[in-house]
Amino acid sequence: MQGAVQAFLLQGNTVKNAVLQRIQVVNPIMPPIIFCRFKLVSSARMEEHGFESTTIDDILKAKGKGADGSWLWCTTDDTVYNAVKSMTQHNVGALVVVNPGEQKSIAGIITERDYLRKIIVQGRSSKSTKVGDIMTEENKLITVTPETKVLRAMQLMTDNRIRHIPVIDEKGMVGMVSIGDVVRAVVIEHRVELDRLNAYIRGGY
Repeated sequence: MQGAVQAFLLQGNTVKNAVLQRIQVVNPIMPPIIFCRFKLVSSARMEEHGFESTTIDDILKAKGKGADGSWLWCTTDDTVYNAVKSMTQHNVGALVVVNPGEQKSIAGIITERDYLRKIIVQGRSSKSTKVGDIMTEENKLITVTPETKVLRAMQLMTDNRIRHIPVIDEKGMVGMVSIGDVVRAVVIEHRVELDRLNAYIRGGY
């Protein structure tokens, strides 16, 4: 997954540069100062309106009203068996873990990887082991805020080999995004930016 994500980002930059080069070829008599000015204007427009500006908050909003429930949760006192059962029922790969009675206060996260490494491989019973015994604790979590840029979140996830990342603001837990959410957002952003560059070539700007 990491190699695929990094290859995707590299491919996106290659395509973008190719389009810019195409603009220069299509307009060979354009004075250098005008082309330079175009690049400056485009950079400003990209920064303000599109390219690499999508945030985690944009992803949560795109998920709709159910975004705050999409991260699902369990407590430290739940059994690993019940946590894995919940993951299976909701088709997710991770659950946010909270202390009993404190739904907004994140205590950690439990993932399919935790189950495989700390239960299956070690021969422990999922029905007698509590989530709090195998979860990744809060002080070791990699998190983002709603204002974090999507590409930054992708970098954090690939660098730390994780597939889910909690979203936290000053009030506590607000949601969770997966690597699939992040990749989908980057694909859409690249597509929009390429459409914008093509519109420039055709005289749309």
